[in-house]
Amino acid sequence: MALIAPSMLSADFLHLEKDVEFVNRHADLFHLDIMDGVFVPNISYGFPVVEAIASAASKPLDVHLMIVRPENYVERFAKAGAGMLSFHLNATENPGDVVALIHENGLKAGIAINPDIAVERLFPYLHVCEFVLVMSVFAGFGGQKFMEGTYGRIETLRREISSQGLPCLIEVDGGVSGKNAAALKAAGADILVAGSAVFMADDPAAAVSSMR
Repeated sequence: MALIAPSMLSADFLHLEKDVEFVNRHADLFHLDIMDGVFVPNISYGFPVVEAIASAASKPLDVHLMIVRPENYVERFAKAGAGMLSFHLNATENPGDVVALIHENGLKAGIAINPDIAVERLFPYLHVCEFVLVMSVFAGFGGQKFMEGTYGRIETLRREISSQGLPCLIEVDGGVSGKNAAALKAAGADILVAGSAVFMADDPAAAVSSMR
C-alpha cells in the first residue's frame, strides 16, 4: 500500500491546526514544500511554519526543498522537525555530499527531479537515498495538470531499483488524486503526494481513502 502525504501548501493557513490534525488521523506523512523564489518563481513558507506543524504532528514531516544551495539549510530543517528531506538534483553542485549531510543530521534523504530531467540521472544515487521524488508537474506551483509520461518514468526507476536490489522508495508529486493513484502504484510509486485533491475536496477523508 502506498503512503499518502498531503501537501500542506494546500492547507487552510487560517486554521492550520485543524488540517494538521486531519493528517494525523487520516494520512501517513506531512509533505512540506519549501520554495525560495529563486530555484522556483514562488515563495512558500519557512522555519516558523515547519516548526509549528512539527509541534502538533504525530506523523513524520517530509520536507521538499525547492531552493538553491540546499546544503546551507539541512541542519536548520533537521532542528525544525523534518524527518525526511529532499532537494533537487540540479539545485546543487554535489548531490552526493548533500545526501551525506542529510544523513549526518539524522534524516532520511531524497533527491527530486522535474519532468524535464531524465530519471537515469538519479541512478548513481539510488544506493545512498532512502527515496527519490519524481515530479509529475514542474516544481513551484500547485494545481498543475498531471503529466502522463510520469508512469513510464516511475516504471524505469522501479526496474533500476529492483535490479540493484535496493530499498529506495519512489515518491510522486503533482496532480495526484484518486483518479490516478492506482495506476501510479501499479507503475511502482510508494509515496503519493496530493495537495488540492485532498484539502480542496468536499470530503478530504474520502479523498485520502480513494487514493489508498
